[in-house]
Amino acid sequence: MGLAPTAPTTPLKVALVTAAGTDTTAGTEVTGGTYARKNLTVAAATNGATSNSADLVWTGMPAATVVGVEIWDNAGTPVRLWYGPLTASRTVAAGDELRIPAAALTFSLS
Repeated sequence: MGLAPTAPTTPLKVALVTAAGTDTTAGTEVTGGTYARKNLTVAAATNGATSNSADLVWTGMPAATVVGVEIWDNAGTPVRLWYGPLTASRTVAAGDELRIPAAALTFSLS
């Protein structure tokens, strides 16, 4: 009859991308500096929507223009669960910090 659903392996991770992905292809993830994916914590959902419950902060960024984010699970072979563009791309110089404030990254089901 079909496959049983499998919950994502936590913690979920936020990745920054310099080229947007599509429904079938992941974006181009930032590399260099001290960049690493950040753990995502979310607030309780209200009316099918939620957001990050804590600031996401990347320090020691490489020089890059970040155009979007992707959410990945933490499985041995990670699965991309969600992707989307930033409202406005962010250009950072080597060593800069990039911050997504709490409640600024929103998710909803429709």
